[in-house]
Amino acid sequence: MRERYHITGMSCSACSARVEKVVGALEGVEKVSVNLLTATMEIIYEEGTLAGTDIIAAVEKAGYGAMLINGQEQNKEQEQGEEQEQGEEQNKEQEQEQGKEQEHDNELKKEKDKKGKRQSAQDKMAMKWRLGISVFFLLLLMYVSMYHMYNQWFGLPIPGFVMQNFHGVENAMTLALTQLILLLPILYCNRRFFQNGFKALVRFGPNMDSLIAIGASAAVGYGIFAMYRISYGLGHGVTALVEHYSGELYFETAGMIVTLITVGKYLEGRSKSKTGEAIQKLMALSPNTAIVLDKAGREREIPTSKLQKGDIFLVKPGSAVPVDGTILEGCSSVDESAITGESMPVDKRAGDKVISATMNTTGFLKCRADRVGEDTTLSMIIQLVEEAGASKAPIARLADKVAGVFVPVVIGIAILSFVCWILAGQTVEFAVSTAIAVLVISCPCALGLATPVAIMVGTGVGARCGVLIKSGEVLQAAKDIDTVVFDKTGTITEGNLIVMGVYGYHKQIEPTELLSVAAALEKMSEHPVARAVIKEAESWQLTLPKVRDFQAVFGRGVQGVLEEGSFQNMQVFVGNIEYLREHQIPVTKEQEEGAKQLAGQGETTLWVALEEKENKVVLGIIAVADAIKDSSRQAVKALKKFGISVVMLTGDNPVVARAVQERVGIDQVMASLLPQDKERQIQLLRQQGKKVAMVGDGINDAPALAAADVGMAIGAGTDIAMESADIVLMKNDLRSVVDAILLSKAVIRNIRQNLFWAFFYNSIGIPLAAGLFYPILGLRLSPMFGAAAMSLSSLFVVGNALRLRGFRSIVKGSDTKTKEGGSCDDAT
Repeated sequence: MRERYHITGMSCSACSARVEKVVGALEGVEKVSVNLLTATMEIIYEEGTLAGTDIIAAVEKAGYGAMLINGQEQNKEQEQGEEQEQGEEQNKEQEQEQGKEQEHDNELKKEKDKKGKRQSAQDKMAMKWRLGISVFFLLLLMYVSMYHMYNQWFGLPIPGFVMQNFHGVENAMTLALTQLILLLPILYCNRRFFQNGFKALVRFGPNMDSLIAIGASAAVGYGIFAMYRISYGLGHGVTALVEHYSGELYFETAGMIVTLITVGKYLEGRSKSKTGEAIQKLMALSPNTAIVLDKAGREREIPTSKLQKGDIFLVKPGSAVPVDGTILEGCSSVDESAITGESMPVDKRAGDKVISATMNTTGFLKCRADRVGEDTTLSMIIQLVEEAGASKAPIARLADKVAGVFVPVVIGIAILSFVCWILAGQTVEFAVSTAIAVLVISCPCALGLATPVAIMVGTGVGARCGVLIKSGEVLQAAKDIDTVVFDKTGTITEGNLIVMGVYGYHKQIEPTELLSVAAALEKMSEHPVARAVIKEAESWQLTLPKVRDFQAVFGRGVQGVLEEGSFQNMQVFVGNIEYLREHQIPVTKEQEEGAKQLAGQGETTLWVALEEKENKVVLGIIAVADAIKDSSRQAVKALKKFGISVVMLTGDNPVVARAVQERVGIDQVMASLLPQDKERQIQLLRQQGKKVAMVGDGINDAPALAAADVGMAIGAGTDIAMESADIVLMKNDLRSVVDAILLSKAVIRNIRQNLFWAFFYNSIGIPLAAGLFYPILGLRLSPMFGAAAMSLSSLFVVGNALRLRGFRSIVKGSDTKTKEGGSCDDAT
């Protein structure tokens, strides 16, 4: 059972590490991954051994909250998969019930989304109020506590009431009480730090909030102690004592710590919201309503969530397609750039498929709904991006291990620094200040954000480029690819036969007439070669002569008598060379050599011959082939440029395979392979130490896709291929393979940068805060600067990850309208 949970109460990587540890210790758990950025937990467990309630209870026991995200839907799918068909009537009733259940689930989900949005808006507003109140009272507190310094530093005048009420030994207690009163609203607004921090500490799972709570509480506690000393000094006339403790209240330090952390959290939240923009934009693509036709043929507008499989819906010009479907009537140009990245509209007519969230630009379309709800292409893309963003790359494990012990170690360092400075003869104020600085500068937020924020931005960028990456593990694996293996048909080639050339051998026949004669006979055949000839004739808008006495010989060819045209009442033969020989039609040596030359280029030759008054003669040859995609050569060239070797596996014959190899520039080719042979070849390459990516589109590619280190499926391919693959290439463009590898390298490089700076920051910041450099260089970090530095470290990590949004795609040309190296945003 695989489930996702929303986790509440996490503030740093120590929190996520604790949740992982607690849940991972449960019996039956196979894998658990907690993402700090998305506040989600993905868990795989043995269903009979463990239940969702046990998981939630374990999370709550650790001091956090958990709420199931997608378990209900998955359970229903499993239950439905177990049910057997029990007759047509029962199936219909079951479909209706499932439709009602789906509609109910959609409504519930919609209501949850609304509640979630309202809650999110309320949280943002609460954060703004908290921040505003904290900053306002902090400014007052800072002025009251440091007005004399502002006068010395900046020449700011001191108002008379301030001098009268706060200045001098006689006003020391008034000054202290005023600072405490100004501090209280700040502490109250940010009480969450103390509530969560001390709870986590009691449960022996200290986190970032614990560090802040201990540091701020120590500053407040020392300030209150200072007030008692001031009171004693005033009561006993010890002026020196009053003067000393009046400057060591630390109330402004406590206020500054929690306010700066709140400012940092607010800015961090705004920055992190940009990392999820890809998902938000994808969600916004789907129209809220759809126009359906009822049984009486009346148009009715309903919410898209209520569309059922088999419903007939209309898409008017300028409207978005609500769900995946098949066109029944009409023709139009559809802009699919939001899904595939192809900027040029695609012409559609009856029988063609339409994809949810694509835009109908010109014509009027009547369609049948094939995939609705969670099954639409858009929903699957959103799910893939969300799952990838919530997953972890193996590189994150080091940070998780460190985060699990980081906070307790920091608390130990703070206590040790306090004790050491006391033993070294420093004042209590100095030792307390040093310990507080260690606590507030050591927040492990940057460590926790280093990996997930980069993965989320990277997968979002990939989605905009038409590259769907399913997990962080795949993202990291793709960077090491040194061998790319391509399937041929539908991957390197178009997957559809087209006419490559028409060659007339008869003096009295033009190529167009030869094509029309062949198409007239092939029109009655269903062979793929026949379809290619007919399509070519249609593109030339040729008039086809009528045929009588039609005959077809399986695997050989067709023949018939033309009823009109230049060759009226003559017998025509269209087929392979064996078919001509069977009918004793002479073929010259030059003609046969020409056909062999075309075959050597991977083209299939279709012979056209004529029988006139017992005189049989060859009219010409039509060459048909599976055309190579324009992007295939460019993709192979780019892969070689980056030092990646290219291999082609195909079930086609060696002659065609070698022809494709020469035209595309592939390093190695293996032909006449069955699906299991392809898988075996992938295993052999891996045994040789190669890091292999397999790119395919068909059912026969699924075993090889699963066997490779990274499987990449062409988005136009089969569902089985897409399910078996780790990366889905939505564009029918092999240059996306290069984009996927380069994006992987960019994301992992970004993660390494983030982890380096997070570790480097703490390795420098903690010794500096602890006063390690103070005896030698006189360098010491105050708690206020420590709080600011801590916030900046998280912002730096998020900001560095956001640089990935400038990733440059290599896809260029008329299909993307970008120059080489153009950004993916431009391409879509």
